[in-house]
Amino acid sequence: MNVTVPGPVQVNFRELVFPPGAATGKHCHHGQLVAVVKSGTLTHYAPVYPGGVHVYRTGDSVVEGTGYVHEGRNEGSTPLVLWATYMTPQGKPLAETDLSKCGQGS
Repeated sequence: MNVTVPGPVQVNFRELVFPPGAATGKHCHHGQLVAVVKSGTLTHYAPVYPGGVHVYRTGDSVVEGTGYVHEGRNEGSTPLVLWATYMTPQGKPLAETDLSKCGQGS
């Protein structure tokens, strides 16, 4: 796996908890995100997968690239816990929710 983010870069770590039925909302990243599913199941909708969806389970790692719109959902019956590390160009948000800014020199 290659992680490339033009510098200077800010690195942030977050533990994200999603109760059953919760979702991230559609967004993109200006940098890259590397995460591990600590517990639960992540259903990840993104154009990078055949059929547009992939399911990650406890112990799986997730890499989200730059610029494409995606959404994560907890479609399971238990809380989803993600350990996420964001590598983002300084001054950019960790997640971009203004979808018009996705894929445009992100």
